Amino acid sequence: MDKQKIEFYPGPAGGWGALRSVKNTLLRNDIALKGARTLLSANQQGGFDCPGCAWPDRNHASSFEFCENGAKAVAAEATARRAGPEFFARHTVSEMMAQSDFWLEDQGRLTHPMRYDAASDRYLPLDWDAAFALIAQQLQALPDPNQAIFYTSGRASNEAAFLYQLFVREYGTNNFPDCSNMCHEASGNGMRPQIGVGKGTVTLEDFEHADAIFIFGQNPGTNHPRMLGELRAAHKRGARIVSFNPLHERGLERFQDPQSKLEMATMSATPISTHYFQVRAGGDLAAVKGMMKHVLEQQAARGGVLDQAFIAEHTSGFEALAADLQAEDWEVLARESGLSEAQMRAAGEVYIGAGSAIVCWGMGITQHTHSVATVQMLVNLLLLRGNLGRQGAGACPVRGHSNVQGDRSMGIWEKPPAALLDRLQQVFGFAPPRADGVDTVEAIRLMLDGHGRVFFALGGNFAAAAPDTDATWRALRQCDLTVHVTTKLNRSHLVHGRDALILPCLGRTEIDMQAGGAQSVSVEDSMSMVHLSAGINAPASELLLSEPAIVARLAAATLTQSRIPWRWLVEDYARVRDLIAQVFDDFKDFNALVAKPGGFRLRNTASERVWNTPGGKAVFVAHAVPCDTPVHRARVRTPDQIVFSLMTMRSHDQYNTTVYGMDDRYRGVFGQRRVVFIHAEDIRALGMNDGDWVDLLSVWDDGQERRADGFRLVAYDIPRGNIGAYYPETNPLVPLASTAIGAGTPTSKSVPVVLKAHAAALT
Repeated sequence: MDKQKIEFYPGPAGGWGALRSVKNTLLRNDIALKGARTLLSANQQGGFDCPGCAWPDRNHASSFEFCENGAKAVAAEATARRAGPEFFARHTVSEMMAQSDFWLEDQGRLTHPMRYDAASDRYLPLDWDAAFALIAQQLQALPDPNQAIFYTSGRASNEAAFLYQLFVREYGTNNFPDCSNMCHEASGNGMRPQIGVGKGTVTLEDFEHADAIFIFGQNPGTNHPRMLGELRAAHKRGARIVSFNPLHERGLERFQDPQSKLEMATMSATPISTHYFQVRAGGDLAAVKGMMKHVLEQQAARGGVLDQAFIAEHTSGFEALAADLQAEDWEVLARESGLSEAQMRAAGEVYIGAGSAIVCWGMGITQHTHSVATVQMLVNLLLLRGNLGRQGAGACPVRGHSNVQGDRSMGIWEKPPAALLDRLQQVFGFAPPRADGVDTVEAIRLMLDGHGRVFFALGGNFAAAAPDTDATWRALRQCDLTVHVTTKLNRSHLVHGRDALILPCLGRTEIDMQAGGAQSVSVEDSMSMVHLSAGINAPASELLLSEPAIVARLAAATLTQSRIPWRWLVEDYARVRDLIAQVFDDFKDFNALVAKPGGFRLRNTASERVWNTPGGKAVFVAHAVPCDTPVHRARVRTPDQIVFSLMTMRSHDQYNTTVYGMDDRYRGVFGQRRVVFIHAEDIRALGMNDGDWVDLLSVWDDGQERRADGFRLVAYDIPRGNIGAYYPETNPLVPLASTAIGAGTPTSKSVPVVLKAHAAALT
């Protein structure tokens, strides 16, 4: 382990620090030359799509576009390390459970299908046919298909996701919990009733024309580093960049572009945010209401502020929203947002002064009780000045995993629209189930109740990603069978059912050779661009199967009477894309369109000012400022203690639950992860000192103790009453019952907790 220290990092995001980090990552994975060659094919025409985030690529035929965390994702997949049968023979599951998430990831690529053996507490190899027969037997034996749960990671390709939903629906269930349920479900559920689509409305070109870019609840320097290139260019041409975030994040402050010879040679950097507002966690809704209240007041005072023609022609509900804003109390807005009236007015004035504006947001918005309402407030802000459906303007929810949006486009949805089910029946001749399935939190409850008996995961790390870790682990361990399709070892493979399988698959960087030759898969980024991805590396093991092949062979083994030629389809993925085109109108001529350099963009009706809402117009929606959240209620119940609002976060050496290293360079944390970021005055109020060790206890009203022990206090620039810590280490503190109203997303950015002196430090 690296030396543990807390040390201020003076550098910008990107730059030489990022280059050194990538170099060290390639060396640690023993792929200095192979890794460099692989990175040169990332996001290129004829190459592979980065397996990291879903931020789009400006030019798929350009030279290498540097991204530190994307490089880490590529290096982790292309690593020379292997975790084959010999590795599992050396380690019991109990022994591996005691290791860190970083250690598990660092063992290398899985090479063989493995089955858990309870007698030895080890995973033992088996062949693919035996694996598929075992899963098929378990699925066929269930008295009700709804006792099976089929989870999906956002890294699955369109082809794999389409076959997966087709197989599962012919099997008889809509139980499709996926990573959207834990991140941007609130974005879709908020936007669809307002503007008729649940996706972002902008393209990368819009960033070239925006006069102002507003960023809410997002840390692009760590989570979407390529976004910094767009923000840098926008700043240089004079656009205003307004950031709302509880923490000062380096990527929102300044960026050194590794592709800029001048910046690298002179050690200079480009500022990013022109305005930075440190809202309280969950205070964004109040802050946006303050901005809109200012906009309305200025319309009354000086006129010409609202786009009244757009409002009259394209919207409904404006009068109700205006009345709500006029009645709003500035003191309430200031108290709940953490910003002063002057700050909210200043942000509103930037918005008024922008001829065109983009609003971006991340999980700092979507993982709160009132996340759907907050998303709708952001859309309200855009509608006031007609900032939808024109150049340089629009909504930009920034998704996480590289194809999480594509999976939903392919039908990975526990609440499928009737039109999709009708089309599946028309094209394939079977009657798909009509009842809604379960989302992520509901799936955990289903397993806890004993009704979820088989859990199948197409990628991901469910045991680490899901909330309420104790409940999630108990749920998985009650299953008759758990199955994980994966490239590398993670915590979910160790928290298993009575029977368990690990099925190793090809990675995005590897050549996918089928009977019809080398195959490409397709993915959809955050801005609805669909393009091909083709690996260039030899597979890590000759036994690896692609995700489409795994799904097809399982379907053929399970659905013995199916008329769908499953194994024939995956001989050539163009056949799968032809079926996708028959089911989804937006994918008409799919193979021809995706073969074009850079791919194609799916239609987005809201960007055309076509509103697929019941009334045929975009809808303003009024919401009260949340003053009765779980944090509010916890503070009333425990007046004798300081109740903090905990935000779970990623470190810089992390992508979702995958931990690449033990450093968080930009926040000055090195060699460790069990830290709590807290205001210095809050440390003093606790009677403690910077560097002391504490235990975190969740404050919930169900009488159940939830705790995470042994965290180091780190004084940090964060609003008082808020603290931040990394997940998955703090996921045990997120109650299963604490979900977003109207979305079911875990409220991982506003967990009420108290801090106690670490028990070990008291002995």
